[in-house]
Amino acid sequence: MTTAVAWMAPICAAIGVCMAGYLGSWVLKQDPGPDKMNSISIKIQQGAQAFLMAEYKMLAVFVVVVALIMCFALSPWTAAAFVTGAILSAAAGYAGMFVATRANTRTTHAAEESVAKALNVSFKSGLTMGLCVASFALMGLSLWLILLVFGVDTFALMHEHVGMVEGFATGASAVALFARVGGGIYTKAADVGADLVGKVEAGIPEDDPRNPATIADNVGDNVGDVAGMGSDLFESYTGSILAPTILAVTFAELGYFGVFGQYIDSIWAIVTPVLIAGCGIITSIIGLFAVRTKEGSELHKALNRGTYLAAGLEIIAIFVIFFLWNSQSQIEGAQPLFLFGSVVCGLVAGLLIGKTTEYFCSDHYNPVHKIAEASETGAATNIIEGLSTGMLSTIIPILLVAFAIIGAYTFGNMALPTPDGATIKAGLFGVALAATGMLSNTAITVGVDAYGPVADNAGGIAEMAGLPEEIRERTDSLDAVGNTTAAIAKGFAIASAGLAAISLFVSYQATMHHAFPNFELTLTDPMIIAGIFIGAMIPFMFAALTMGAVSQAAHAMVEEVRRQFREIPGIMEYKNEPEYDKCVAISTQSALKKMLLPGLLAVIIPIAIGCFNPAMLGGFLAGAVATGMLLAIFMSNSGGAWDNAKKYIEGGQHGGKGSEAHKAAVVGDTVGDPFKDTSGPSMNILINLMTIIALTFSPLFIMLQGMM
Repeated sequence: MTTAVAWMAPICAAIGVCMAGYLGSWVLKQDPGPDKMNSISIKIQQGAQAFLMAEYKMLAVFVVVVALIMCFALSPWTAAAFVTGAILSAAAGYAGMFVATRANTRTTHAAEESVAKALNVSFKSGLTMGLCVASFALMGLSLWLILLVFGVDTFALMHEHVGMVEGFATGASAVALFARVGGGIYTKAADVGADLVGKVEAGIPEDDPRNPATIADNVGDNVGDVAGMGSDLFESYTGSILAPTILAVTFAELGYFGVFGQYIDSIWAIVTPVLIAGCGIITSIIGLFAVRTKEGSELHKALNRGTYLAAGLEIIAIFVIFFLWNSQSQIEGAQPLFLFGSVVCGLVAGLLIGKTTEYFCSDHYNPVHKIAEASETGAATNIIEGLSTGMLSTIIPILLVAFAIIGAYTFGNMALPTPDGATIKAGLFGVALAATGMLSNTAITVGVDAYGPVADNAGGIAEMAGLPEEIRERTDSLDAVGNTTAAIAKGFAIASAGLAAISLFVSYQATMHHAFPNFELTLTDPMIIAGIFIGAMIPFMFAALTMGAVSQAAHAMVEEVRRQFREIPGIMEYKNEPEYDKCVAISTQSALKKMLLPGLLAVIIPIAIGCFNPAMLGGFLAGAVATGMLLAIFMSNSGGAWDNAKKYIEGGQHGGKGSEAHKAAVVGDTVGDPFKDTSGPSMNILINLMTIIALTFSPLFIMLQGMM
């Protein structure tokens, strides 16, 4: 029966893949515009394709090496799942980028008619990405679970086999980290170089065709904010589904769902996460049809309608799932319907975190206005105000996550009574489901995010093709909303990563306790305290490495742009075309070179600590999750606020474009670029990756401890 129910998940994923194919083909059938616009788009396509292929070749070597290690240290099934997760994560990013790099010129051409038509093209491109991410992830994960977990007939085998499926999440997280870091370094090196030399020094507009870094900048929007972001949400989504599944299997083996005769409750607990995810794909597709706007109406409201409709329908679907479980439950004193409250805690926290992020990052609210006002006295005060805004923005999201954890845990305990003498409370299953609920509508969340880079590229093409100012104003209006929706999507990913990491952390503790009954994580153990401090340090080290990588790459980019302005005559008079390919090469080489160290450290350090002392690794993970979440929110929101403060000034406030306030805001924005698009969004992948690696390699740690 377990397998039969679970087949609903891959069926929903298949529907999502078909819908993604339809939307992508619809976008590609739209008119790309005249040759001048299309030729610019082709350069962006070629640059993005070249970088992604070079990146994937390097990742292929990494995946093969790690898979071989897993094959011998763990099991061939774990290695196979790892490779599958890596391939599907890369495929989702590539599919989304393929459509996005062709949707840009089509969005520009649509903007010549109306902003409504431009939104239609760009959003359908974004939702193509969103459906690929959610559908590929759910398809791969659910099929592995059906093959190795749902079809076996004992809880002991389920628990053993679910450890193999953890390899899928490890592969997804590893590729996501490299893709996010590599893409982030690429895009921000080009963006910083283009802004500092083009806007500040030369005084030319953004995306001006005379700027040699313009093509690289637009390529970066796709490899970083589309392909990288897609892999990022792929791994967060995978972790949010797998975490409660692992706990359900663990609790089933420990007897939390009663004797074998009460098997029906175990079935529901184990398959519920994939059912919730499957419903989310269907509701996201329905939400697409609510995204409509008319010329002059608010774009953000149109996108919110789709998001809220999908969320409302998802809540109804989740209630039905738990109502059916509750009606069939055989555990004395259990009321599984209370788990619906756990999921709602996650959904509500996610929506409120999104609204909080919007408040701190949108140019409609006071925090961004204060940064813009501070720009009147120079770049220093702009940066100080931006840092302050980012720090303040951590308070409400962290409190919301804390309340979501407490609420989900309380509902979980009310739903499933913990057996006497159990060391782990059943309420933690509710916490894991809260993360699933928060990311259940990943498809439309990613869609609302991924449309932003398409709109940004469309504006760049409008500028480079010399289209009328009103066309650029329409694409800029789409882009400004895209900046805010991107920040909101990052908030969802960060918060859900924290909840999923807690669940995976508990699964790690339960796995080690199962092997060693005396295994405990207590603050009186000096090894655990040491692990907490080391773990708390890792996100700062990671941020330093990624920020430094952007700085060094941007330095090379700035020097190259200056050289071309100095040595190529006639650029400023439009007599000679800049050497765009030189700037593309600098971004590509820098990103590929600089992404390796931070990515490898995230894999190697937790394995090394776990081999040395598994309890110390538990403390390490706790410290990394705490500081990683804070840094992620702080950096992402600071960067988003700086970016929109610049756009707010460019809209005519505080002197408008070319004013001293504008120059100061551009400097602040360049500081915020690696904050929001490189280091910040990589943090949630970092904490998820290290946690899932600890869980995946726990059999190795157990074996080594048994030999000591």
